[in-house]
Amino acid sequence: MIRIGVAGAAGRMGRTIIQAAQTNPATEITAATEKAGSDFIGVDAGELAGIGALGVAVADSLDDAGFDVLIDFTNPGATLAHAAVCEAAGKRMVIGTTGLEAEDRQRLTQAGRQIAIVLAPNMSVGVNLCFRLAELAARTLGDEVDVEILEAHHRHKVDAPSGTALRLGEVIASALGRELTQCAVFGREGHTGARDRATIGFATVRAGDIVGEHTAMFAGDGERIEISHRASSRMTFANGALRAAQWVIDRDRGLFDMQDVLGLR
Repeated sequence: MIRIGVAGAAGRMGRTIIQAAQTNPATEITAATEKAGSDFIGVDAGELAGIGALGVAVADSLDDAGFDVLIDFTNPGATLAHAAVCEAAGKRMVIGTTGLEAEDRQRLTQAGRQIAIVLAPNMSVGVNLCFRLAELAARTLGDEVDVEILEAHHRHKVDAPSGTALRLGEVIASALGRELTQCAVFGREGHTGARDRATIGFATVRAGDIVGEHTAMFAGDGERIEISHRASSRMTFANGALRAAQWVIDRDRGLFDMQDVLGLR
């Protein structure tokens, strides 16, 4: 049985992970945290997730001895603080936090020299398959198409474009021999002139309770290919995170992603 710690237990993903872990025969929730001052400190994690008492109270800091793998879908600052605790304690991590900057990723790379970490902007098996399909499409179509990435999420999401959309862009840009930081276009307004085929465009929607939708569009003259993924439940992300936890428990150190977990390299 793998002991799972959940950071951000009161969040949408935190609650869903708790629910998923209790129905997975290979995992159990043994630790749960929320930020200091939260009204949920001291509440039973199971009650918080609506599945009944688990005997695990939500704490305002990590008990570094109370779990084998920490699953973290919080924010960059909290994730880096949690990584420091896990690194010191030799605990593994599964990180789904988005909005990480280059320096944040570098810090996690350093932590990966001591502990095993799975870092992915999206834990869905379907989304990670889409990454692989998008890479294949980009290599096959080359510079003969315009590439656009469209994404939609709920009104509460605080970063844009989504980490998944950016990762799609990185995968496609790499396959085309480009640097996303040099070719990305994140907004169009007014008289923009003709489209530059060397660019990769992004369009973002924030509305309602949309769980997550992503499309990579490859548009040429006379035809268009679209690779799309639409999530209807956060449970798909939670189950992917637990799959990553079961995979990473057998690794001693290194920074990995879901492509590694799923054997899609």
